[in-house]
Amino acid sequence: MSLELKLIIVLSLIAILLIWLWRRAAKQLKIIKFQKYSLSTKYGKMTEQFIPFLNDYPYNPENFRFIGNPIDGIQFDDNKIIFMEFKTGGSRLSGRQQAIKRIIDAHCISFEEYHLR
Repeated sequence: MSLELKLIIVLSLIAILLIWLWRRAAKQLKIIKFQKYSLSTKYGKMTEQFIPFLNDYPYNPENFRFIGNPIDGIQFDDNKIIFMEFKTGGSRLSGRQQAIKRIIDAHCISFEEYHLR
């Protein structure tokens, strides 16, 4: 076997090994990114429940009712009702939350009673 052929075989094996290692590392990175996002989401959901009890929260926390989804909760004040969504960092309203905000801003809100018979 010639030296060139041996060199081609060795380089081919090295290239295959590097491709395999790169794919394995990319898969691990994807798993780690998912775990980080999942953990961040869990921390966010836990934190949301404590925000009304922070010192700088502008309303009476006893009058806050946690909903969780699609908005965090409703704050009942003396002369108004406030739909609250808590955000941290660079997070933004979801599409559903934006739609709820538009409905509220358009004053398309009502109060109904439903009686069971």
